[in-house]
Amino acid sequence: MKILHTADWHLGKLVQGVYMTEDQRFVLEKLLGVIETERPDAVIIAGDLYDRAVPPTEAVQLLDELLERIVLRLQVPVLAIAGNHDSPARLNFANRIMRASGLHMAGELTLPVQTARLQDEFGPVDFHLVPYTEPGIVRFMTGDESVRSHHDAMRAITDRIREEMDPAARHVLVGHAFVTPHGEAEPNTSDSERPLTIGGAEHVSAAHFDGFHYTALGHLHQAHFVGREHVQYAGSPLKYSISEEHHKKGYLMVELDAEGKVSVEKRELLPRRDMRAVEGFIADLERHPVNEDYVFVRLLDQAAVTSPMERIRAVYPNAMHVERKPELEQLAGIREGGSTSVRAKMDGLSLFKAFYEDVTGSPPSSDTERLLMETLREIALEEGERHEAHQTDDDGVRAV
Repeated sequence: MKILHTADWHLGKLVQGVYMTEDQRFVLEKLLGVIETERPDAVIIAGDLYDRAVPPTEAVQLLDELLERIVLRLQVPVLAIAGNHDSPARLNFANRIMRASGLHMAGELTLPVQTARLQDEFGPVDFHLVPYTEPGIVRFMTGDESVRSHHDAMRAITDRIREEMDPAARHVLVGHAFVTPHGEAEPNTSDSERPLTIGGAEHVSAAHFDGFHYTALGHLHQAHFVGREHVQYAGSPLKYSISEEHHKKGYLMVELDAEGKVSVEKRELLPRRDMRAVEGFIADLERHPVNEDYVFVRLLDQAAVTSPMERIRAVYPNAMHVERKPELEQLAGIREGGSTSVRAKMDGLSLFKAFYEDVTGSPPSSDTERLLMETLREIALEEGERHEAHQTDDDGVRAV
């Protein structure tokens, strides 16, 4: 059986104030082209179809269009679950009606766990759909008072699935969780992934998926396997934060043989625009050719830069963020106990000259420098007088 595994579409995603809907449409149209060409036996969407519980209208329309084309026009079954960003009730609506058409959507957890059976030339394959569910709900549904974490919840769910497994079938679990080899923190997260809990209670051990021939996961945005090749994250189809700059986005094509052994091929999807970091001096960046990528710019200029975003967007019209490296170093110095920044080490005249040259394109004249020096002296005298006026005397009485 050939299975296309994708996850974390996050339709309706807003990044730095920019809706990603058209970029999502672009890359998911490419995914549709793959489905039409290769005709997989099933498409898995492992949670976070939307970016929030009440998505914008455009996101709902896009999902409706995509599912209609996959399920009805191409007649490829879709097996989808709710993630932690989704509204379970919203995705669960008309679930039973849609199953007859080949759309198996599990918004809310059920016991027994919702299972969709598909057939290939070797026999049945059961897909067990485990949507994201809070541990408290699992504790209530199972009556198991030992369920206190996501790890415990997944244990309780998978134990019940295994009790009812058909030994004649091959078994695929579709889940949305923070899975690690031993239920401990792993460095595969990104800034765009919403934490499930505070602390380590969100982590789920990959050992819970023993006995399943393949586990299709969503939640972490970087594609990778966990412990063994048959426990896989597909990752998101697009970059959703600069922390994902070096991710290779795409989907997984999974082949399940007669014995249930899997082979997994990671394939990339090229976006309409990349998301990446750019670093340099403003004068150098302004000479770059115009580029449509989503960029996060770090300026190396020591002096203040006037209208930085406007100037950057003349070259990078889709720039999302601009920051100055000296200011970041200042913040780092404060956190580490430092007391001064690069700017603070510059005297007043040097700061003004740098600012003046940045604004006008030429250094200040000697007359301008002399006028500035006189102004700085006057300011210094006034500040000195104010300082003396507020000093306390030897008896601890403030002088007036």
